[in-house]
Amino acid sequence: MASLGWSVMLRGNDGTEITLQAVQPSTGTATAQEGQSYWHLDLVLIAQQEPGESSFVVDQNETNLATDLLQSLFEQDLSHSTFLRLLFSAEAGTIIRPDFLSYRLQGCEDAYHVTGFLTPLASVAATSPEQAINITTKEDFLSLLQSSVGGVIAHSTNPKDTLQALRARLDNEFTKRLSIPWTVPQRLTQKRVFWVQGRANIEASRQFYQAARALGITLVVLDESGHWLEDDAGPHSHYREAFLPVSIAADEGLTQRIVDAVRAYPHPVNGVVCISDVRLPLVARACEILGLSTSSSAAYLRAGNKGVSREIEAAASGEEDGFVLQTAEELEAALAEKRKGLRYPLIVKPCTGWNSDCVVKVRDEGELRAAVKRASDRHAASAARSTSVVIEPYIDGPEIDANFIVLDGEVLFCDVTDDFPCSADIPGMDGSKAANFMETLMDVPSALPDEERAMMRDSLAKSIARLGFESGVFHCEARVRGSRAYYAVDPDDGILDLRVREDVSAEAPSCYLHEVNARPPGYINCVAALLAHGVDYYAIRLLLSLGPEEDARVRALSKPFLHGVPQYTLGISVLAPTKAGVMGSVDAVKEFLEANPDLERHVVHYQTVKEKGEVVQGPESSELWCIGYVIVASRKGRKECLRLDREIRERFTYKLMDD
Repeated sequence: MASLGWSVMLRGNDGTEITLQAVQPSTGTATAQEGQSYWHLDLVLIAQQEPGESSFVVDQNETNLATDLLQSLFEQDLSHSTFLRLLFSAEAGTIIRPDFLSYRLQGCEDAYHVTGFLTPLASVAATSPEQAINITTKEDFLSLLQSSVGGVIAHSTNPKDTLQALRARLDNEFTKRLSIPWTVPQRLTQKRVFWVQGRANIEASRQFYQAARALGITLVVLDESGHWLEDDAGPHSHYREAFLPVSIAADEGLTQRIVDAVRAYPHPVNGVVCISDVRLPLVARACEILGLSTSSSAAYLRAGNKGVSREIEAAASGEEDGFVLQTAEELEAALAEKRKGLRYPLIVKPCTGWNSDCVVKVRDEGELRAAVKRASDRHAASAARSTSVVIEPYIDGPEIDANFIVLDGEVLFCDVTDDFPCSADIPGMDGSKAANFMETLMDVPSALPDEERAMMRDSLAKSIARLGFESGVFHCEARVRGSRAYYAVDPDDGILDLRVREDVSAEAPSCYLHEVNARPPGYINCVAALLAHGVDYYAIRLLLSLGPEEDARVRALSKPFLHGVPQYTLGISVLAPTKAGVMGSVDAVKEFLEANPDLERHVVHYQTVKEKGEVVQGPESSELWCIGYVIVASRKGRKECLRLDREIRERFTYKLMDD
């Protein structure tokens, strides 16, 4: 470890002093072809200054840039290797978002404290390691600190861990995690976006609002009067510039209400964003009228209608995989024509819908008639006024979720996740009242064979294009037909997981599309993508609403960790209801985790859906509401992740008011 020959004596507000020794700066580029050219300076916490080194004293209050970061240095144990790493850009430009360092390093075990020093849309100066090498005064150091983009305190938890080993590990993490350009060459300006439907609460939307602030986007929220963001003095009002009480009912009038609100607003509006399936075509039509960037409203209409998307897929494949009824009364004529060709089980679902609501697996004609009637009635009286129904084959291959970021027809990022079997997939359960297609567990990354994962990616990208989309964030659900993979229980530990057959079937695996949702996945999945891959779907969706001038930031922020390798295996555990009543727990998931610390230490995020006083539907209810979600993480691999998920779901309990 080569010293630069100078050190900083940092004096705290209480008079405490610590010594930081500067070592030779290191340079790097995240990848050979792209990424940021950068360098970093490490300041090592030492017990005392080495003889012959120059030093200077810096009072903690002399810089307001890194107060929290520097304060945490005083809390460190000198018996454990500790250093402060300051990060610098070798390229000038505008920062893509000032918190890139903290969210890309989230989960890095050696990063004790991470702080970004910049503000949204800040200019970044090009600096060189020579500026650190040539420091001779306190003023030189403070000037250098002002040009840093952020800092990381690395701290070893093991007293036997050497400083060299700690630095090498952080070097490796920097290479993997900072594999994106942090800056763009052009100047960026503050933009304003209307956000239609502000979501249910902050816990189900915090990542979206934080992304907007970091990107330099001012939000104006449109939602019903009484929404939690309406109060200008509310605890989260700082996330928006204004709240406009507007009916967001998904009727034909929504388009005009949005247009009127934008035109009446006293400041320029640069984009409109919504992630509610039923409202997407109506919001897109408003953007078309206003001349704002959007995918076509016709594409959103096609994606939102499962019947239309099924017919588009059938036309592309040349095979009639299923059929569409406009009303339940059309079933008799369809049966007269197709009865001999029907192969049970079949899937029946409304053409409009979400969360697998009213999706039923039927085993015979009697069940088919009942399911069609129920699916047709489901949205007949809603704003959508849809009575159409899709009937399609039940595909028993593995189900996956695939999330895409697409720009001008190019897939920038694709995340394929295993969607574990639902109760309706389990033999013997499909005829029970409790059988449904509510998700149980989603595992990141998928364990499908590599060639099947690539096939699904390519096939679904074509499905997105066929609907008429060129750019966007998309959440696709599909199954692999003819897969070599299948779910089986391990006889040794009882864990259900994918197994792969060694033999190759005569028929090549193919993709069977369930649906394309032209918006980011659900909130818990967006959190999982940020944790596993360092990709923020909400940030991308916001930037896409601003048009081509934000393409550079879209490309930069769509890059996952190096080589697309997630930092750990994640399992999203869906905590299903086990009993019906009125929720008695203030925060059922939090209380459960606190009571089970052996599981809590593996949990990187949780979300509680059912709050105290809300009605909890029982396990046999047709309404598919869960109690909450838990994201478990394993650095050891899939086996441990699945074991943790099983433990959580088996142990999870909650209190009802009557308990």
